[in-house]
Amino acid sequence: MTSPATQSAPDGRQPNQEACDEPRTIRELFLQVTTAHARTVAFRYKRDGRWVDVTWSKQRAAVDRISKGLLALGVEKGERVCILSGTRLEWVRCDSAIINVGAVAVGIYHSNLPAECAYIIEHSDAKVVFVENREQLEKILSVRSELAGLRHIVVYDDPGDPVADVSSWEAFLERGADVADDRLEEIGRRIDPEDLASLVYTSGTTGVPKGAMITHANLLFASSAATEVLFSKPGFTTLLFLPLAHVFARMIVYMCQRGVLCVAFAEDLTKVSVNLKEIRPDFLVSVPRIFEKIHDKVVTTAEDAGGLKRRVFQWAVGVGRRVSRKRLAHEPVPIGLALSHLLADRLVLHKVRDVFGGRVIWAVSGAAPLNRDINEFFHACGVTIVEGLGMTENTSLSNVNRLNHNKLGTVGPAVPGMEMKVAEDGEILFRGPNVMQGYFKNPQATAETIDSDGWLYSGDIGEIDADGFLTITDRKKDLIITAGGKNVAPQRIEKTLRTSRYLSQVVACGDRRRFISALVTLDEESIRAWAKDNGLESSSLHELTGHQDVQALIETEIAERNRELASYESVKQFRILPRDLSIEGGELTPTMKIRRRAVCEKYCDLLEDIYSE
Repeated sequence: MTSPATQSAPDGRQPNQEACDEPRTIRELFLQVTTAHARTVAFRYKRDGRWVDVTWSKQRAAVDRISKGLLALGVEKGERVCILSGTRLEWVRCDSAIINVGAVAVGIYHSNLPAECAYIIEHSDAKVVFVENREQLEKILSVRSELAGLRHIVVYDDPGDPVADVSSWEAFLERGADVADDRLEEIGRRIDPEDLASLVYTSGTTGVPKGAMITHANLLFASSAATEVLFSKPGFTTLLFLPLAHVFARMIVYMCQRGVLCVAFAEDLTKVSVNLKEIRPDFLVSVPRIFEKIHDKVVTTAEDAGGLKRRVFQWAVGVGRRVSRKRLAHEPVPIGLALSHLLADRLVLHKVRDVFGGRVIWAVSGAAPLNRDINEFFHACGVTIVEGLGMTENTSLSNVNRLNHNKLGTVGPAVPGMEMKVAEDGEILFRGPNVMQGYFKNPQATAETIDSDGWLYSGDIGEIDADGFLTITDRKKDLIITAGGKNVAPQRIEKTLRTSRYLSQVVACGDRRRFISALVTLDEESIRAWAKDNGLESSSLHELTGHQDVQALIETEIAERNRELASYESVKQFRILPRDLSIEGGELTPTMKIRRRAVCEKYCDLLEDIYSE
């Protein structure tokens, strides 16, 4: 297909792109920006309660020291180096340094269990692993006997008592003090665009993870395409909290390098709301769950206020929705509606934007579908959320809506340079410079995913409209087929039910069964508030899950949302789980996707109880 023309910025300019020679490798990109913008702030992080600025010159000096430390450890071109850490400045620095010496960066989610860490380290043949702190170090030490090829472990924070082959951060950096600059330069010049820059292991909703081989050329194309289609200006800031072990977050970092944008690192997920107000980002990249939680909090607060405040809120959002529809259709806003909108914004709508810091121009939502009603709500409040699509296997970017070219409910058109088509069975296929080389040590899986003509099979079922916008309708390998032969997309059911303020997570079940059921968890804050208002005294959430009045409430909530579903999709029975699903419990992937099979197996007794009735 042919992608539509690149959008213009709000002031009529094209999205910024520095006029310079196109870099051939990620290393060259890094050298270009650190040379041309040495004094510009590149990163911000929180230390001792204060935000610290890091210029590009400081970043380059730090990366050079780490690069020399790696050379001192004997890391050679093409060898793999793992990073086991949460999202922080050191992660990005080590990533740049690994690439700087021609090695291959391999991220490991900080939430991974020891056995999962061991699998990735061993499978990738990693020689060195960076770990964040003592907690992560203990994971590796607990499986150390299984890692015959691992030579050295480097710990960012206090490593505790001395252990063989384990270095503190300071000791590691000191190792490289005698490595000459010329040696680093000579190695860097031998890096080619088709060399591997990273192995990115899929989070694995089923089976063991596979290592996608991502090249310098893949990352350069994806970051260039993102810079072209996502509006930015030099100096824009984003708050990053997504895991850097996922290629999506790293691609955003490379995009920020290209655009001379600043990345601020959130302290942790529990402090994102506070950090948003401190950093006041210009744009944001997230997963749907963050937007869902903000939406639920805002709406719940307004509803609980009751009376005049509730009516004003509903009126203001209603006005915002009317304006939103006009703007999305590129139609003029009538003067009367425009005046009402000014009042609505002053009274209510700006407060929603303030939750994001007050300056967000756009946000990207990816990794899973965002409920359309929630997207419409935020657009009505002046926060444009553009949905996109990407896979680990295509460097996390194939499609995205544009700021001024946005169809809610779709994942947008393909980015320039990316081909897209629909196979006979409805599966979406992609081809372009960002498609991986293949799966590491797994030619069979590679052949099953990329055909001889270079088409990548996404596993998503979708439709492309006349304007080139893609809508994902199903997941090819994640369909429920009922006993009556109906094909049901569980994501649609789950997304619909999660609009209830009282539900936190939903897992639709019913494969080869006669009807659809659901396992749900409760939103603790909302359900406790409801219980208090209804005179229910309980010391724990677990007690509330079994209370007949709570059961009746959830039954009503699900019944209301069943009206949006076809009869064969509607949830006939449900059970409330005692706690949220978690990564640690094996029910979620590190990117927060539901491991449906694992959940159904873990709670098979509940499901048998449902279907035996």
